Amino acid sequence: MENAKVMVCVTQQKTCERLILEGYRLIKSNDDKLYVIHVVNERERFLENVDDGEALEYLFNVSKKAGANLTVLRSKDILKTMIDFAKENHITHIVMGTPPDTSIKVKDLSIGLQLQNALPDVQFITL
Repeated sequence: MENAKVMVCVTQQKTCERLILEGYRLIKSNDDKLYVIHVVNERERFLENVDDGEALEYLFNVSKKAGANLTVLRSKDILKTMIDFAKENHITHIVMGTPPDTSIKVKDLSIGLQLQNALPDVQFITL
């Protein structure tokens, strides 16, 4: 059985801790890897308010305790960046939250559905 390579997708909210913990739960051996990523649209302001920075620092610490690094990527194309990261790191599982409102869509499909279509061999866990 291949090693688990888990990618957890977070935003700058402390509630994303539950996603990191779920990703950590999927790690069964020292050979498994946990990646926590946050992709920021480069056209948007990053860390617009103090809470954003505080939340990211909090998630960075949660990630560290779970044995993962928090990677923040800036991109014009968030979906492509997430797909590329998953492919480059041979991701086997993706943990992501359900968007609070379903208006976060690209070309009428949610980011999660588009990721699933682009990465059919990856197991998705949506919380």
